[in-house]
Amino acid sequence: MVRLTYYGHSAVQLYDSKFTLLIDPFLTGNPLAPIKPGEIKACDFILVTHGHADHVGDTVALAKRHNSTVIATWELGNYFQAQGLTVHPMAAGGGFEFPFGRLKMTFAIHGCGGPAEAEGPAVPANTPVGFLLHFGKKVIYHAGDTGLFSDMRLLSEKTPINIALLPIGDNYTMGIDDAARANEYLNAERCIPIHYNTWDVIQVDTKAFEYKIQKQGKKCTILNPGEFVEL
Repeated sequence: MVRLTYYGHSAVQLYDSKFTLLIDPFLTGNPLAPIKPGEIKACDFILVTHGHADHVGDTVALAKRHNSTVIATWELGNYFQAQGLTVHPMAAGGGFEFPFGRLKMTFAIHGCGGPAEAEGPAVPANTPVGFLLHFGKKVIYHAGDTGLFSDMRLLSEKTPINIALLPIGDNYTMGIDDAARANEYLNAERCIPIHYNTWDVIQVDTKAFEYKIQKQGKKCTILNPGEFVEL
């Protein structure tokens, strides 16, 4: 059993009774987040798709509190390591067997880097990525912030994808039409939309996305921030 909890924007928690993973833990400053960082009870690994503030989020504070291992690109990993965190650096296209299962770092089409900080090192230029996870006997794809690209169809060639977490908010990422097309490439059993409605510029109609996925004969689960689904 895997419990997947959505915290708004792209923040997702995965739990399988042994390990707790957080992906893009943007809680502080997230107008949709239903909890504060201090309410996170456990966090063994933190996965960060890229260096924008709405994805790095509370990584540093959470990793220090829970002694988490941060999984990120090499450039972003150096940034976290300089702040005293335990880091496992990777690069797009690479994979590794972690205690929780295999993770492959996938390509994403998006911007990178971040603004200079008042104190400490600035977030360096870094490659935006997604994650293909083997976790609790499920295969889960978190696309990160990305536009549509045809090579998505390669991700499920060898191993079927059970759950695809796809951005649908448009403007900065795929919109509804492109995200639905992405799932045609991925052929995932179930889609869960992310990266939408956080701000006015990425407001969308989730029911329209649900309709398009259901027309493919697939499941679509829309989670309000704080809700979870057991898989």
